[in-house]
Amino acid sequence: MPIPPPPAEAPQAFDDSRRLPGPNRWSATPAAELTALTAAARDGHALAAWAENVNRLCAALGWPHPQPVSRRHARGTTLAFAAPVDLLLTATEINEWAWERAADGCGALAAEGVGPTQPATDDLAALAADFGTRADAERSRPLVRLRTAAAAHGVPLFEDDDTVSLGAGSGSRCWPRAALPLPMDVPWPDLHDVPTALVTGSNGKTTAVRLLAAMASAAGFDTGYCCTEGVFVAGQKVAGGDYAGPAGARAVMRHPGAHLVVLETARGGLLRRGLALARADVAVVTNISADHLGEYGMEDADDLAETKLIVAHAVATGGLLVLNAGDAVLMAAAQRLPHAARARQALFAHAHDHPALAALRSAGGSTCGVAQGHLLLDHGGERHDLGALAAMPVSLAGAARHNVENAAAAALAAAGLGLPVAALRQTLARFGARPQDNPGRLERWLHRGATVLVDYAHNPDGLAQLLQVARALHAEPTDAAVEPPQTRGRLGLLLGQAGNRDDAAITELARTAARFAPDRVVVKELPLMLRGRAPGEVPALICRALHAAGLAAGCVTLQPDEEAAARELLAWARPGDVVVLPVHTAAVRERLAVLLGGDEKSNAAAARPGG
Repeated sequence: MPIPPPPAEAPQAFDDSRRLPGPNRWSATPAAELTALTAAARDGHALAAWAENVNRLCAALGWPHPQPVSRRHARGTTLAFAAPVDLLLTATEINEWAWERAADGCGALAAEGVGPTQPATDDLAALAADFGTRADAERSRPLVRLRTAAAAHGVPLFEDDDTVSLGAGSGSRCWPRAALPLPMDVPWPDLHDVPTALVTGSNGKTTAVRLLAAMASAAGFDTGYCCTEGVFVAGQKVAGGDYAGPAGARAVMRHPGAHLVVLETARGGLLRRGLALARADVAVVTNISADHLGEYGMEDADDLAETKLIVAHAVATGGLLVLNAGDAVLMAAAQRLPHAARARQALFAHAHDHPALAALRSAGGSTCGVAQGHLLLDHGGERHDLGALAAMPVSLAGAARHNVENAAAAALAAAGLGLPVAALRQTLARFGARPQDNPGRLERWLHRGATVLVDYAHNPDGLAQLLQVARALHAEPTDAAVEPPQTRGRLGLLLGQAGNRDDAAITELARTAARFAPDRVVVKELPLMLRGRAPGEVPALICRALHAAGLAAGCVTLQPDEEAAARELLAWARPGDVVVLPVHTAAVRERLAVLLGGDEKSNAAAARPGG
């Protein structure tokens, strides 16, 4: 079955659906429409009337309790309620009717100069008949029968506009949505679920996914995974592009070659389409960073933490919710949200003696952290030494502190999936030794005697982690041919940002860069990522922020595209320098890899742990 291309990014003003556990989902009214009614939304009487309208009509239709909620944010107000999963279009229409009726009744629409789209009516029976007709037209009875039968057989069901599938991975079977079988014609004995892990967070998702997938492969599984780079099964790329959302999850869950799956689960997909699956053995949240604020009603880090923790809804009874104990915002949300607090939690942190890890171990829980230069996993009442950081390529001999935490998260997830400890050790001893192990994530190259780091760092926290690694590498001799050895060369940085961040976020990215006092910054334009910005607008904002933070004008230059900017820095580099290239575009990264890979002897040395 061909895999559809990754979906285009939805308009920023549209807040689609948040998944609820069980058979319901949120049905939300477009935020763009509500922005025009901000004053009305501030009227508590209008909001109360909206909720009452939703409750009354859903009761008349015989739907489960809708649990209406309203959420005010900087760009407007989102109104949402729970609805049957197969009736979301009808639910959206109910939501719009309920708001129009409430706002009109409170006189708010008139005050805003906006009139209702149609006269409201209080004839509840007539309304129920009207919306009931719409619901009957939307509901697919063959799909309802299949969903009921799948639940009875304990088999997952996945659907999209064209396809319905039963089972997962090697135990799955697909049908066109327009030609669904009768339950009696489904080969139920051939269908089953597969071990499944979800990975989300602000930074480190792709690295954690790849590490966990490599651990599963080392344990003998034909592993399928999706991430921002594509869909991969048994070591082969099945589709390229950003598949860190529901489309990628469905593609992996439907692939007959996948016997264990790892799914990167990004914020955008969670907010626009919810979770693609209802059950997972493990869910990982790597960290929370202030990124994408202002989109889909997410105003602060607490909002992001609650969004990321949607994955906890899917954790099966007895499964593991793997959390970063060093992230205070994440841990507070995990205690505050009932669905996360109920899950069996496993904790990681850089330090094995972190108080939260010590407390959980004393209660018999699972943890992973570093002690005396070794990564230690405590699981199932036993302690396992996973190896010395100095021998783990992905950690750059421990200099890449964030990758140590990614490794700890992956190890806990692997333990939750029941993978043997030997597979974890084997993977950590080799993963990251080659750029193709983790393309675009902390790739380390040598170029003309300079160390080059290629990464995806796309927010202030990610950039700070990358530049900390760069500064740590300054103390290393970079090329034995350099006489005398350079102990501290110059720092060069490629810097740019997609246009869908607000001015404050872009400014903070530049300030983060300036804190590390780079000797040269080349600011890039991203023509394919303007996302509503005018050409040149983002680079100009970055340059102003760099200069305001104290960088001299002479050390900052502009280039009109990403590859030209990276090549300028590589031409500038000399032995002993460290050049940091956060690259956003996969095609550019691949062309740079060809250029950087030319020095085979030097790069073989760079790939060795501690090299």
